[in-house]
Amino acid sequence: MSIATPLREVQALPQPYLLFLGDVTEPAYAKTALGLRDWAGDLCVGEFACGDAHVSTGLPFLTPAQARASGAKALVIGIANPGGKIPTGWLPPLLQALEAGLDLIGGMHARLSEIEPLRAAASVYGRRLIDVRQPPAGLPVANGRRRSGKRLLTVGTDCALGKKYTALSLARAFRARGLAADFRASGQTGILIAGQGMPMDAVVADFAAGAAELLSPDADAAHWDVIEGQGSLSHPAYAGVSLALLHGSQPDVIVVCHEPGRERVLGYPDYALPTIEETIELALRLGARTNPAIRCAGVSLNTGTMDEASAQRAIEDTAARLGLPVADPIRGGEALARLVDACLA
Repeated sequence: MSIATPLREVQALPQPYLLFLGDVTEPAYAKTALGLRDWAGDLCVGEFACGDAHVSTGLPFLTPAQARASGAKALVIGIANPGGKIPTGWLPPLLQALEAGLDLIGGMHARLSEIEPLRAAASVYGRRLIDVRQPPAGLPVANGRRRSGKRLLTVGTDCALGKKYTALSLARAFRARGLAADFRASGQTGILIAGQGMPMDAVVADFAAGAAELLSPDADAAHWDVIEGQGSLSHPAYAGVSLALLHGSQPDVIVVCHEPGRERVLGYPDYALPTIEETIELALRLGARTNPAIRCAGVSLNTGTMDEASAQRAIEDTAARLGLPVADPIRGGEALARLVDACLA
């Protein structure tokens, strides 16, 4: 199934990529680079960063000139920081990439094309500045009409804890069972991975639910759209985009994503994280407005920082407490199979 137009098509992006990590010290803010490494690794030749960066993808560190010599065509800003800003300290390495012959690809709220030093350098060196976090023109207000096909939306207790990875994993698992299923990207990293999508957090608020409707259009009755969630319904800053995506997606099924051990909202330490139970109750109550049949199939745990035994205990304990299937989709196994069964039930 193809996504109905108009959506942001990025299939013609110059590839392969050099991943830029800026000067971030929080791995969660490098989720674009990490996502590309994990889901489009064949398109990534290496990483580049400012001198005081402390986050790494594990790929070879290459200067832009070295990356160009290795075949890279573009430097991708692999950061999703609060507010989507491009600090002035990033300009020298970005200019270095342009001088080395690389195009620049950004998914930040700050547009590369609106930064004068980059625009001037791109003109001098004949390079492109490509902004993927740019919604299409003419988006409609949501109409609330029920659409054909089946939909699953990943929702989270917070930002940056696995909604995209869960959606990608579930879409892949559905296809492995012979089902027609598409991953629907709603953020910059997902768009770069999938080649198309809707940058939900860049859409004007009145049109956000309508944009979510376009993201998952009418489809065959047996077809699944697995939609990448954004933010959190309990987030002090980003709940609005989460609610618009929930209402516009009209999901038949939700999977709640959570990171064990995270107690405070990322970047907002004054706010405690909601529980999984609270998140399920809130998502079902609000989601029922546009799909009264919405249900929670289970929970996805991000156990990436845990050893195997600890992860297994967290999965089993959470499943026993909730009475729902719980899995880490990246670890897979029988737990993931049970979660997929519940999604498709």
